[in-house]
Amino acid sequence: MSLTFAPPARQQIHSKIAHSVGVELYVLRLDLIHPWVNGNKWFKLKYNLLEAKQKNFTTLLTFGGAYSNHIYATAAAGNLFGFRTIGVIRGEERLPLNPTLHFAIQQGMQLVYLDRNEYRQRNTTALHEELKQRFGEVFIIPEGGSNLNGVRGCMEIASEATGFDYICVACGTGTTLAGIALSLHQRQRVLGFPVLKDGAFLTEEINSLVKNYLVSGLPKPSNSPPSWELMCDYHMGGYAKVNDELLLFSQQFRQEYDIPLDYVYTAKMFYGVMDLLQRGFFQKGDRLLLVHTGGLQGNTNS
Repeated sequence: MSLTFAPPARQQIHSKIAHSVGVELYVLRLDLIHPWVNGNKWFKLKYNLLEAKQKNFTTLLTFGGAYSNHIYATAAAGNLFGFRTIGVIRGEERLPLNPTLHFAIQQGMQLVYLDRNEYRQRNTTALHEELKQRFGEVFIIPEGGSNLNGVRGCMEIASEATGFDYICVACGTGTTLAGIALSLHQRQRVLGFPVLKDGAFLTEEINSLVKNYLVSGLPKPSNSPPSWELMCDYHMGGYAKVNDELLLFSQQFRQEYDIPLDYVYTAKMFYGVMDLLQRGFFQKGDRLLLVHTGGLQGNTNS
């Protein structure tokens, strides 16, 4: 299964802050690979779609919030590859639909709403069986594509990371970080920037994904996973929280470098990297690759 997309481009950022400390900055523009299924979303969906196709499933069912980039991308990918799609949405239906859910419906996705208490059961066998009884044989992809198929896909992102000392990525579920970490060399480091408040809990989630992948029988990396670290101070108040400082930073960054940032994920990571540069976290000669994980459609919901 292939999707026609532009190969990821690496764009250098000539930042005065980085130059002053002797650090090179590059951005991996995953946001440009496809208009709808871009960023880390394609990588997390790729092997889920392949498994669904190989097992002759015709319907994909997945979970997400009302502004979910994953719902948006799954609806589009399902339409492109001939799957029926069902999106289980957290919370009550609110009309008119926001741009994300409106797009999902345009792509043929059926939306189902669960109240927040029910939605907390989204990873349980009981709810999955209930959904299968309601909708028939469906291939279930977890929220955010956070499973071993998602990790496997995200391992491919690291093919663009050769020669870099640090790879920086925003974290929601930690799947992308886990995949990247599994594909790097020992001398490289991964910095994750949780977009949720109190994001240190992701440490356990990421460790679990890495451990489970290594014993899964799926293609293994040639090296032991390198060190990685979470930088938990750049969530700006929590998931999908945006303040004036972040908005101003994003606007200035786009004006200076012609790179748009999404407010939920990449803007927080880029802001964090710039702050760490000012604080002397990096050393002279370090080369940084900042992964732009897409999600720009989410800005239309803000």
